[in-house]
Amino acid sequence: MKKFLLIMFLASSIFTSAQNTITWTIETEVAMNSYENLHPRIVTNGSGDAIVIWGRASDESIFISRWDGSSFTMPVKLNPSWLTIATASWMGPDIAAKGDTVYVVMKQTPEADITSHIYIVSSFDGGMTFSDPVQIDFIADSISRFPTVTVDVFGHPIIGFMKFDPGFANARWVVTRSNDFGNTFSPDVLASGWSGVGATVCDCCPGSITTSGSTVAMLYRDNLDNLRDSWVGISNDSGNTFTLGLPIDQNNWIINICPSTGPDGVIIGDTLYSTFMNGAGGMNLNYFSKTSLSSLTGAVGIALIGNIAGVSSQNYPRIASAGNAYAIAWKQHVNGGDQLALRFTNELHNGLPEGFDTVDVNDITNTDVALTTGNIFIVWQDDNAGTVQFRQGTFSLATGLPSAQIGNFNSVFPNPASREITLDLSLDILDEVTITITDLTGRNIFSTAVPATSHRIRFDIANWENGIYFLTVQSGNNSTTHKICKAN
Repeated sequence: MKKFLLIMFLASSIFTSAQNTITWTIETEVAMNSYENLHPRIVTNGSGDAIVIWGRASDESIFISRWDGSSFTMPVKLNPSWLTIATASWMGPDIAAKGDTVYVVMKQTPEADITSHIYIVSSFDGGMTFSDPVQIDFIADSISRFPTVTVDVFGHPIIGFMKFDPGFANARWVVTRSNDFGNTFSPDVLASGWSGVGATVCDCCPGSITTSGSTVAMLYRDNLDNLRDSWVGISNDSGNTFTLGLPIDQNNWIINICPSTGPDGVIIGDTLYSTFMNGAGGMNLNYFSKTSLSSLTGAVGIALIGNIAGVSSQNYPRIASAGNAYAIAWKQHVNGGDQLALRFTNELHNGLPEGFDTVDVNDITNTDVALTTGNIFIVWQDDNAGTVQFRQGTFSLATGLPSAQIGNFNSVFPNPASREITLDLSLDILDEVTITITDLTGRNIFSTAVPATSHRIRFDIANWENGIYFLTVQSGNNSTTHKICKAN
């Protein structure tokens, strides 16, 4: 294969430390209420467009819709007729994306049946088309539930799920990974059980999984004799083994029933930023914590907001990041009505500013949030309209401080191509860029490192064999993967 790079350069952007106000669009209905609205989740593809999934209880289905630049596309059902999906307002399928590589994981019903499994569907064109379902949990007579998914630096899926012995005994979180873009999966490995002898996990609380580089964090609610604080299992070898667990929440919540809500987190640089609900103070409130992954010390969560008159409860917090910006969204009940609240910073070194944005009011059940460079996307389950609702916000980038990761790598074109492709990179990249090309089997075809000043890279592909390839770009702690089609 001929390997040639022509590198052009453009000026790098500069970062400052200013906090910026979010400018919000009006809210938009993702789909009519006949599609229902359970447990929506949102990511963005390589073009920066929002992709939303949600569940419909009436036929145990999952739907997906994409923003096409002016509106959301007609919802598409992701599960075939033989595969019914577990979904509710507090749990359901999960989605993750890196560039135009998108994965959705789902649990078959009935959940308690040992023949009901966890499946994944994959897209390599930004969510336009998906593969047939692939079973990921080969666990003999065990029971599984609550799948959650993240994507590694090469574009492969890493999946966490809860696993039980028959009869829903011995609840624990396990992780499995794929090295061939979701076609096959490794045996699952234990990721929970760190709080003490006899610890299980809170068996009605979903978890979340996130990754950066070779670090994988499996966040979950623990259960040690009804002490139900949140923990994280840490892997430093891309999810192959978990050798350490840390408390991300030390509020010491003793409760003898499962609260049916779990933690969420992102890794930025050396730090795991996490958010969770805890009721140890007598009221269900949302918290966030920061945990150093180098010193490996647990963090004590602090309340997301101070005292607000009329607040009676909070729940379902979600977190997302892009570059040095991150946002936390949640539901809260204030003076008898619901609010969809969001706290945001465009520069993590400055911390979260005081106050929050009220994105919507009334009949909010749960929410999810996604970020790209300069954009916030938020969805929520509106039980008054019976729909999934969406809003987009824009913000100014911080300047003056180095970026911990980059949120946008732009595009590859033309695609498909016969002789040459061009990779346009974001102007915001400050770190050296590593480019890796693999084939469908995961075999490394080509890799190179280029300086941060390189923002347009051309590849001669005239001598490539026809077929599908994956081009992965990594800079600092962020990466994205593009699917390339070579055709004469």
